[in-house]
Amino acid sequence: MKKSISKILVAAIALLSFTACESQIKEAKTETVKIYGNCDMCKETIEKAGNVRKLAKVDWNTDTKIAAITYDAKQTNQDEILKRIALAGYDSDKFLAPDNVYSKLPECCQYKREAKSALKAEVVEGSNNKAQMDNMENHADHSKTAKEENQETNQLQPVFDYYFALKDALVKTDGNVASEKAKELAKAIQAVKMNKLGTDVHLVWMKVLEDLKEDSEHIAGTKDSKHQRDHFMSLSKNMYALIKVSKTTTPVYYQFCPMANDGKGANWLSKENAIKNPYYGSQMLTCGKTVETIQ
Repeated sequence: MKKSISKILVAAIALLSFTACESQIKEAKTETVKIYGNCDMCKETIEKAGNVRKLAKVDWNTDTKIAAITYDAKQTNQDEILKRIALAGYDSDKFLAPDNVYSKLPECCQYKREAKSALKAEVVEGSNNKAQMDNMENHADHSKTAKEENQETNQLQPVFDYYFALKDALVKTDGNVASEKAKELAKAIQAVKMNKLGTDVHLVWMKVLEDLKEDSEHIAGTKDSKHQRDHFMSLSKNMYALIKVSKTTTPVYYQFCPMANDGKGANWLSKENAIKNPYYGSQMLTCGKTVETIQ
């Protein structure tokens, strides 16, 4: 009797937690899908792979193998979430995990690959299914053609370009131009098509997207250089994480000012190695140093 009550309480807490999370996700949409796995360790891995703060939440049931997926329908979709879960080693009825990833799962987590068997059975009947299978395997193996790499670069290049234009405006302490460049940056962020990004870039993009949007919108909404610079600090931190995993055609310099942020220091990105400080402008134009070259 005590065990039954305990299970009911755990289920109730999980439901409340999931409902609370759903309320934090904008444009929330919930769907259910089967994801193959065995145990609580699988549950932890599946949910960690699928969850993205403020964008997606996965709740997987170890008994039914059914996952409730809640996500922001304007920012992501079920396929993107299932791809991340597949790359963590877990099949769904839509996407298969790479064999080399599945084989590295702990022995207790190596489930019976029913979805893979079913998909191979369909392959025999039609070439379209085989093409779909090949495409998924290529995606899972992280292989990229030159065309795909160009698409990825083209998606993010406007984001980087407007960031650098914003930085230049702050170097000149020009709040009006900084506001305009931040508006363009916000539009460029919104225009990125996530399905054109490679796996590594996509995962980082999902983590930093909301913060990039928030900071660019705050900078766009004011002409006060001090307020703009406060948000430029966190904008630069997330832009650094994104540019580190992206293909860059020219070197990018990660620079540091020890005086910014009330003496705690702050970083920014630049296309040139010479220091031009966006946090103080002409007051301390050359204060700082290059701490990393990204190429």
